[in-house]
Amino acid sequence: MKNWILFGLTAVIVFLLAMLAYTIMDRKTEARFAYQPKVKLEGIEPRDSVWGLNYPRQYQSYMKTKDTTFQSMYNTSGFKDVLDDQPELVILWAGYAFSKDYNHPRGHAWAVTDVQNTLRIGSPMEPGDGVMPSTCWTCKSPDVPRLMSELGVTEYYSKKLSDFGSEVINPIGCADCHNPETMNLTITRPALIEAFESMGKDINQASHQEMRSLVCAQCHVEYYFDKDKPGKEGANYLVFPWKDGLNVESMESYFDNIDFADWTHPISKTRMIKAQHPDYELYEMSVHAKRGVSCADCHMPYKNEGGQKFTDHHIGSPLQNVENSCFVCHREKQEDLMTDVYDRQRKVKEGSSKLQKLIAMAHIEAGKAWELGASDSQMKEIQQGIRHAQWRWDFVVASHGGAFHAPLESSRIITSATGIIQETRIKLTRVLADLGHNHPVEMPDFNNKATLQTYIGLDIEKEKAEKEKFLEQVIPQWLKAGKAREAQKEVKTVSSR
Repeated sequence: MKNWILFGLTAVIVFLLAMLAYTIMDRKTEARFAYQPKVKLEGIEPRDSVWGLNYPRQYQSYMKTKDTTFQSMYNTSGFKDVLDDQPELVILWAGYAFSKDYNHPRGHAWAVTDVQNTLRIGSPMEPGDGVMPSTCWTCKSPDVPRLMSELGVTEYYSKKLSDFGSEVINPIGCADCHNPETMNLTITRPALIEAFESMGKDINQASHQEMRSLVCAQCHVEYYFDKDKPGKEGANYLVFPWKDGLNVESMESYFDNIDFADWTHPISKTRMIKAQHPDYELYEMSVHAKRGVSCADCHMPYKNEGGQKFTDHHIGSPLQNVENSCFVCHREKQEDLMTDVYDRQRKVKEGSSKLQKLIAMAHIEAGKAWELGASDSQMKEIQQGIRHAQWRWDFVVASHGGAFHAPLESSRIITSATGIIQETRIKLTRVLADLGHNHPVEMPDFNNKATLQTYIGLDIEKEKAEKEKFLEQVIPQWLKAGKAREAQKEVKTVSSR
């Protein structure tokens, strides 16, 4: 009897081992043929749906960037009116298109749509400039490197945004980061290559792990448009101000030395710098960067599906995928990890919120000084203080995730900006007193977006009407031309091997 039992157990074990071996061999076979190409990718193919025929798992996960349901303490993957949430920003950006409309960024799949929907479309970057330049499309679509290849980089930068509405129709995607022949990560935007060269570095020497951050750094960075670049005059040439370093003081000095300003504030008459989104710069100052962690490790973690390991292209907050993003390195409970993140964000937010109101008040106090007859010499240091304080504040708050990526550096920058604006307001008090104004300057209601937009002279209903008129004129032509261009492209099927 015992022998029969032993025989039965042995048979079961052998059967299970055979099934395991078969499964392993089946998965290996599946892996061997998983990435056999079905279509030939020629040139710069901007359509993700075509890439998806060869790489369906990556494509399907990328399509999830359309999801708008994620919510964290301060952020979301959906729509959020930042000006309504923080109305004093209207004062900080008075005279600049951001005072009209500024929404929380959605996922990559919405990149082109959100440009078309914003009130900033058709708005001048500076009075008299006309509509926004084509350079504003640069980080929104793989159609951009295609256009750069077809027209030339400088020629592309020399156009207006509306010139390419029928060409830029595919949102951020595969061709922005991958070589279609080898699938290696690649840099498709010349500004990043040129920024490395300005620092005396060769981006071609970057490791694969570094490239998993650098493909993101093509866009998630601080930048400006150089209208006087030698040999490129007349173009809004995209430049990263990294020549003197990546920290806030180095870039501040860089902009001061070339006397650059994005716009002149109509109330304080200060020449201002608008920080864009210095995500890579702040991340480089983080403990994660020092440990060799890349952007993709957290925002595009590996996942397994059907026995296949691949990079999840549902690019978004690690907080919506803590198990795959954080648990690779951390062993704490999920709620503890999220509490740590929120604690860092809350502390930086507390400082930046107080700071932005102080800066808004300084703009208005400076406006009062001008109204009372202040001289340029009286206001010179005051304007520099406003410029530097707002630049530093913006460097932190415009960075996606900066409060978590580099909380110590973010707090240091906010603290330095707070000191600058406090000293500036003391100087303003003295100037106002010299001009006979010895009581607090009257302030508008900082809690109401519409009130502040009226205060700075904006007619939002008129802006909306003009934007709708603009879209009615151009969008049908864009869509028609875009569909015609799409239909002309041919996808070549690769014969199975």
